[in-house]
Amino acid sequence: MKYFKILVCFLVGLNYANAQIDDKLRKIDSIKSYIAISKTLDSVSVAQEHYKIGELYRHSLLSDSAYTYFQKAEKVFRKYKLKYETAITLYGIAVVQCLDKDYTGSESTSIEVITLLESLEQNNNIKKYRAYIYNNLGIVFDELEQFDEAVRYLELSLSLKNNLQGDFNRSKGLTLNNLIKVYRRSGQYNLAFEKYDEIFNNKKLITEHPDVYVLALGNYANALYLSGNSKKLPGLYLRALNICDSINDKYNSIIIHQHLAEYYNNLNLKDSAKYYAYNAKKISEFYNNDDLLKSLLLLSKIESGEVANKFLKDYIKLSDSLQKSERAKRDKFARIRFETSQIEQENVKIARERSWLLIISIGTILTAFLLYLIITQRNKNKELQFIQKQQETNEEIYNLMLSQNENIEEARSLEKKRISEELHDGVLGRLFGTRLSLDSLNLSNSVEAVKTRGQYIEELKAIEQDIRKVSHELNTDFISGSGFIDIIKTLVETQALAYEIEYDLEHDDAINWDSISNKMKIHIYRIIQESLHNIYKHANATHVKISFKLKNNVICLTLTDDGSGFDVNKAKSGIGLKNMNSRIKEINGTINITSKKDIGTTVTIEAPIS
Repeated sequence: MKYFKILVCFLVGLNYANAQIDDKLRKIDSIKSYIAISKTLDSVSVAQEHYKIGELYRHSLLSDSAYTYFQKAEKVFRKYKLKYETAITLYGIAVVQCLDKDYTGSESTSIEVITLLESLEQNNNIKKYRAYIYNNLGIVFDELEQFDEAVRYLELSLSLKNNLQGDFNRSKGLTLNNLIKVYRRSGQYNLAFEKYDEIFNNKKLITEHPDVYVLALGNYANALYLSGNSKKLPGLYLRALNICDSINDKYNSIIIHQHLAEYYNNLNLKDSAKYYAYNAKKISEFYNNDDLLKSLLLLSKIESGEVANKFLKDYIKLSDSLQKSERAKRDKFARIRFETSQIEQENVKIARERSWLLIISIGTILTAFLLYLIITQRNKNKELQFIQKQQETNEEIYNLMLSQNENIEEARSLEKKRISEELHDGVLGRLFGTRLSLDSLNLSNSVEAVKTRGQYIEELKAIEQDIRKVSHELNTDFISGSGFIDIIKTLVETQALAYEIEYDLEHDDAINWDSISNKMKIHIYRIIQESLHNIYKHANATHVKISFKLKNNVICLTLTDDGSGFDVNKAKSGIGLKNMNSRIKEINGTINITSKKDIGTTVTIEAPIS
């Protein structure tokens, strides 16, 4: 019997809702037929009829169709610069966007509406739509949980409505109810109760607009429940439900059923909780997917076992479907807005073509600006060419320095060789003759003479060995390959002293710098020089470590500093880094830069020995 009553109520509500929607759809068909057969309507009149269709679709909760007709109307109103018509059409779009949960889009459209309305003469009608759009913004910010902003806009709306001429009692009641909802959701229950009292004390509103009163009553009862004051419950909920039944307002009864289910479930009265939860689900299946979503989630909490799991799965499935649908609508609305934007751009282009004087002025300014850019770019190119020539000159100087160093090394080698020959041919020859003489004198058989001569001979032999050793060491090129490292040491010492930083220089003796081309040595020298300059200019480092290693016939140069570091992905490639990359490319090498904020930077360069 209980479930039979539920079914009857559902069918009554369904028939009532169908009748209302069918009535609006018949009006829409009538307007469409009128547009189709009329031959006297101009484009503005057609746009006005499209606006009416959009309004009818909006009140029928068919947001997709409403948006399409609003957009058709908006294009024409914008084209003819009809600000008022454009503003009220955009208001319809903002409401549709809010219904479809495109809150950021609704906020943007609402701000545009406010801008248009504030530019018009502030008569009663303009103030009315300002109040409406403020109310919409209040709903948007409430959904975005920006409650302070929501309250601000709703209070602005209410203030305007209080000063409007005409009967806006119902509209004021709706805004007051929105304020109750915001205060309830933000936990400011005492303020919610105060706003409810304003509605409750308005007997005319309660009598003439019970649909508004039932909304406020439901929010008030839920605020009491959330604040822990349940003395008047479930009486207030049941009273609200009776009002819904009396006016056939099935849509607003959904949330009352949901609140009652939550209330009884909290008291662990499962049968009553299930009764109202299932009732909410049955009604919401026809009206609104969001309410159906809430009903499924509620049932998953009230039920247990497999039944609860089934409702939870249905909830997840419906939630995913709704998200996809909302995303598709937002994308569609965005495309329509883009098309409208294109039309606006074409209108702007036409206006510019008509304003030929303005175009010429802009063209002159642009030409002057381009000339300035060209001249500036030429100066930069000259500066770059000068820097490049300076670098080429530096390289020539370095080549001369290397050549001079090689000449010095060659002179040192020749000098060592000459000294070696002098020792070998001169001193050793004389010592050898002396030893022979002593040998001949050793023919004396005197024991003392023999002993003395033997000592001298042994001493001469020792001198001979020492001289041979010295001669051999002098004849060996013991500093072979160390010339380039000396140059690097000089560079690093000079730069470190100038930049006031400490350094460590390590080099692998296995690297034979004499076999490496001057070209590679020049580039390595310049890379180190540029790196040290960058460390001084950008890193604010106090210590740098430079090392040379030979791995698989590849020279590995590493420079590590303890500077401030930087984001490698966001760093701009300046002239210095470009030059380094160019040099590395010349020697078929690779470069890798790693850096961490406040830790330092490491530059690793690998150059194969050809």
